[in-house]
Amino acid sequence: MENTKQKILIIGSGGREHAIGWKIKQSDRAGDLFFAPGNGGTANIGTNVNIKATDIQTLIDYVKKEKIDLTLAIPDDPLALGIVDEFKKEGLRIFGPTKNAAQLESSKAYAKNFMERHKLPTAKFATFIDYTVAKEYLEKHSLPVVVKVSGLALGKGVFICETYAEADEALQNILIKKTFGVAGSVVVIEEFLTGPEISTHAFTDGKSYAIFPTAQDHKRVGEGDMGPNTGGMGTIAPLSFVDEELLKNIENTIIAPTLAGMGEDGNPFEGVIYPGLMLTEDGPKILEYNARFGDPETQTYMRLLDTDLLDIIDACIDGTLSQIKINWKKLFACTIVLASGGYPDKYEKGKIISGISEAEKLEDIIVFQAGTKYDDKGNLITNGGRVLGITATGVKLEEALKKAYFAVSKITFEGMQYRRDIGKKIMALQQKI
Repeated sequence: MENTKQKILIIGSGGREHAIGWKIKQSDRAGDLFFAPGNGGTANIGTNVNIKATDIQTLIDYVKKEKIDLTLAIPDDPLALGIVDEFKKEGLRIFGPTKNAAQLESSKAYAKNFMERHKLPTAKFATFIDYTVAKEYLEKHSLPVVVKVSGLALGKGVFICETYAEADEALQNILIKKTFGVAGSVVVIEEFLTGPEISTHAFTDGKSYAIFPTAQDHKRVGEGDMGPNTGGMGTIAPLSFVDEELLKNIENTIIAPTLAGMGEDGNPFEGVIYPGLMLTEDGPKILEYNARFGDPETQTYMRLLDTDLLDIIDACIDGTLSQIKINWKKLFACTIVLASGGYPDKYEKGKIISGISEAEKLEDIIVFQAGTKYDDKGNLITNGGRVLGITATGVKLEEALKKAYFAVSKITFEGMQYRRDIGKKIMALQQKI
């Protein structure tokens, strides 16, 4: 019988890409896996290729040369640059949204205007390119106020300002000092929303969609949600307080109309769409869109997904998602991120990591690697801000968290920092309900 195993290239280097590779490797149809550029963990399950995620032409040349069957465009940067469009022009099979569809993430100004046009629930907002005009608007705005960089900023371009001085400083940094470069050429000022923040994801082929269980990321670096925003310090899923009724409301007021709106605008969205939501007193509202799998949410989700991920991805590309039933394990899962000392600001690389194999000997523990690589002597060393994602599953959320934190105690590297309160707020909230 003909061999139908696919050679697959996964673009990216984070814990998310390691988790996706780990899950895809379980498919009977998965052949050799390649990661560009990958990390220390992906090197253990496939072949790392020294090509940057944003070097689209070199990636195209590599895919042709190696006869790769399927490419997964996972990070936001290559999607914003139009990697999907360029691959499709060459007749190459790729998973992800087009450049126009990815604008939902790559331009917050575009996304906010899209939401306004299609009457989607979101915070009141205004966009600016001129500092003086923005400051005038700001001075009439109530506090707290949210100032956002319109472009991609690694999750670090959102400022919740309690005072006008803080908001003015954020505006000056973005529009005058150009701290965020071209990503900050447009700034969004919006009202501050209150309520629990949740992550929703959905697979979509542009017509049909399938919603993931809800998750919660912990974005601030410090315990008690203190300190600067990061790319995410830990996640839990599913959220017990998001019942069927609330999930249906999110589907009907946010997921379905977003995808319908993209279709109406001539930019059908294919891939994974991920709106970050705030559950306000007036109902769920969209904080922002992401045009791809979240990180670290994906590390948690891959522990819960019970359906062949490769089947789902192929269905999204082929427009046959409605024909697949996607199952999720009836468990809870969590991810605890271990980060470099100093992250999300300056941090050192090259610290030797020990204890991963000991952690993974424990029940229900998988360690996904992010900012890691092997040095010349074969040591696994730190190579980024977020270094590892310690994931665990359990029948109860408390059980999953207990397992994960015990596994964390086995791992060490110089300067290692992590939050010890992942999931605490949710467990308190669940006890009240």
